Amino acid sequence: MNRLFSSFLVLGFTLVGWSQPTKDSFKEASYSQDGKSLNYRILYPENFNKNKQYPVVLFLHGAGERGSDNKKQLAHGSSLFLSDSFRETYPAVVIFPQCPKESYWANVDVDRSSFPLTFNFKNGGEPTYAMKLVMGLMDSVKSLSYSQDDRLYLGGLSMGGFGTYELLSRKPNMFAAAFAICGGAHPATASNYASFVPMWVFHGGKDNVVLPSYSTEMVIALRKAGGSVKYTLYKDANHNSWDSAFAEPGLMDWLFSHKNSN
Repeated sequence: MNRLFSSFLVLGFTLVGWSQPTKDSFKEASYSQDGKSLNYRILYPENFNKNKQYPVVLFLHGAGERGSDNKKQLAHGSSLFLSDSFRETYPAVVIFPQCPKESYWANVDVDRSSFPLTFNFKNGGEPTYAMKLVMGLMDSVKSLSYSQDDRLYLGGLSMGGFGTYELLSRKPNMFAAAFAICGGAHPATASNYASFVPMWVFHGGKDNVVLPSYSTEMVIALRKAGGSVKYTLYKDANHNSWDSAFAEPGLMDWLFSHKNSN
């Protein structure tokens, strides 16, 4: 057989047998508590072994991905965790819960009558039922043998950015590090977790949905409370600053460099 033809034949068989990870690699699951359920998708590392321990990443989506289909929450960010570079460098369990349409990650009143939106954040109070379910889900995951409890990480965008601050406020000792994209919170809550959780905050300078001042106020509050905070403001980005944040070459290195000593 011609050697060149043979090489092409082997390559052809290799390509046919090889499959790039897709969103379907995130397995469907559901968590129930107090008669309510939270859909989520979970991605296991390659060659997952339940007898080993892995870091766990929780990612909270934005308001537009709320629902009950257990699919839309993968619209933004899932590709980052499916990339070969991520899966080879950071074998981790990645969880994408889906907030029900009628709920919200954070305890905040949203005025949608005009843009930019106006947010009235609550300092404390009962969590939304979606947030309560997320907290229960993470408590259950942390109890599993494969969870590396000193390497639980958190991130979110827009409504999920609000949820990131909220979850840190309610679970200040759970996460080793967190990032929040185009989010915000009541500045008074920063003192609940600033000294425990390093953060990287992102926002678009031209965001006409969630004003960048919401992130700026949180960064100021976190630093005043003794927090370790990185702040990246993309001067020409609008609300979809998550595209730039996900493209940050150092984001995952920064995130996974932290361990929880609490």
